[in-house]
Amino acid sequence: MARKDLDSNTLVVVQGHAHPLLQSRSLIADDLSWCSGAMPAFGGYGAKTRYRQADAACALLPGEGTIRLDFVQPQWAVTPGQSAVLYDGEVCLGGGVIAEAIA
Repeated sequence: MARKDLDSNTLVVVQGHAHPLLQSRSLIADDLSWCSGAMPAFGGYGAKTRYRQADAACALLPGEGTIRLDFVQPQWAVTPGQSAVLYDGEVCLGGGVIAEAIA
Protein backbone atom coordinates (compact mmCIF):
# COMPACT_ATOMS: atom_id res chain seq x y z
CA MET A 1 0.00 0.00 0.00
CA ALA A 2 1.35 3.41 -0.96
CA ARG A 3 -1.32 5.75 0.38
CA LYS A 4 -4.73 5.77 2.04
CA ASP A 5 -7.38 8.47 1.88
CA LEU A 6 -9.77 8.09 4.80
CA ASP A 7 -12.16 10.76 3.47
CA SER A 8 -12.81 8.84 0.25
CA ASN A 9 -12.17 5.38 1.79
CA THR A 10 -9.50 4.73 -0.88
CA LEU A 11 -6.30 2.66 -0.72
CA VAL A 12 -3.60 3.18 -3.35
CA VAL A 13 -1.59 0.02 -4.03
CA VAL A 14 1.54 -0.10 -6.21
CA GLN A 15 3.85 -2.85 -7.45
CA GLY A 16 7.54 -3.02 -6.62
CA HIS A 17 9.73 -1.25 -4.09
CA ALA A 18 10.88 1.50 -6.46
CA HIS A 19 7.50 3.06 -7.28
CA PRO A 20 7.58 6.88 -6.90
CA LEU A 21 4.50 6.89 -4.63
CA LEU A 22 6.60 5.09 -2.01
CA GLN A 23 8.90 8.14 -1.74
CA SER A 24 8.27 11.06 0.64
CA ARG A 25 10.03 14.42 0.71
CA SER A 26 8.59 15.48 4.08
CA LEU A 27 6.78 14.23 7.15
CA ILE A 28 4.75 15.60 10.02
CA ALA A 29 5.32 14.04 13.46
CA ASP A 30 3.49 14.51 16.75
CA ASP A 31 3.60 12.89 20.21
CA LEU A 32 7.06 14.45 20.54
CA SER A 33 9.72 13.55 23.10
CA TRP A 34 13.08 15.33 23.44
CA CYS A 35 16.13 13.99 25.27
CA SER A 36 17.00 17.46 26.62
CA GLY A 37 13.39 18.22 27.53
CA ALA A 38 13.14 20.95 24.86
CA MET A 39 12.67 20.93 21.10
CA PRO A 40 15.89 21.63 19.18
CA ALA A 41 16.25 24.83 17.17
CA PHE A 42 15.13 25.10 13.54
CA GLY A 43 17.88 23.87 11.24
CA GLY A 44 19.63 20.98 9.56
CA TYR A 45 19.83 17.55 11.21
CA GLY A 46 19.81 13.86 10.40
CA ALA A 47 16.75 11.67 10.86
CA LYS A 48 15.81 8.02 10.79
CA THR A 49 12.33 6.80 9.86
CA ARG A 50 13.23 3.10 9.71
CA TYR A 51 15.26 0.78 11.95
CA ARG A 52 18.99 0.68 11.08
CA GLN A 53 18.52 3.27 8.34
CA ALA A 54 21.41 5.64 7.64
CA ASP A 55 20.74 9.20 8.83
CA ALA A 56 18.86 11.17 6.18
CA ALA A 57 19.71 14.87 5.93
CA CYS A 58 16.69 17.05 6.72
CA ALA A 59 15.54 20.44 7.91
CA LEU A 60 13.52 20.66 11.14
CA LEU A 61 10.54 23.02 11.06
CA PRO A 62 8.85 23.28 14.49
CA GLY A 63 5.08 23.66 14.74
CA GLU A 64 2.46 23.76 17.50
CA GLY A 65 2.87 20.33 19.10
CA THR A 66 4.26 18.91 15.85
CA ILE A 67 7.40 19.01 13.76
CA ARG A 68 7.90 18.89 10.02
CA LEU A 69 11.01 17.26 8.58
CA ASP A 70 11.89 18.23 5.00
CA PHE A 71 14.37 15.74 3.54
CA VAL A 72 17.17 16.64 1.12
CA GLN A 73 16.53 13.33 -0.73
CA PRO A 74 13.14 11.57 -0.84
CA GLN A 75 12.81 8.79 1.72
CA TRP A 76 11.38 5.33 1.06
CA ALA A 77 8.27 4.06 2.88
CA VAL A 78 7.80 6.81 5.46
CA THR A 79 4.94 5.25 7.43
CA PRO A 80 2.42 6.92 9.75
CA GLY A 81 2.50 5.34 13.20
CA GLN A 82 6.25 4.66 13.06
CA SER A 83 8.90 6.80 14.77
CA ALA A 84 10.91 9.66 13.31
CA VAL A 85 14.12 10.08 15.33
CA LEU A 86 16.24 13.22 15.00
CA TYR A 87 20.04 13.31 15.37
CA ASP A 88 22.74 15.95 15.55
CA GLY A 89 25.69 13.89 14.34
CA GLU A 90 25.91 10.94 16.74
CA VAL A 91 23.72 12.60 19.38
CA CYS A 92 20.08 11.47 19.56
CA LEU A 93 17.89 14.53 20.12
CA GLY A 94 14.53 12.73 20.32
CA GLY A 95 11.63 12.68 17.93
CA GLY A 96 8.01 11.71 17.56
CA VAL A 97 5.42 9.53 15.89
CA ILE A 98 4.92 10.02 12.15
CA ALA A 99 1.42 11.41 11.62
CA GLU A 100 1.67 12.11 7.88
CA ALA A 101 4.06 11.36 5.01
CA ILE A 102 4.16 14.08 2.35
CA ALA A 103 5.11 13.29 -1.24
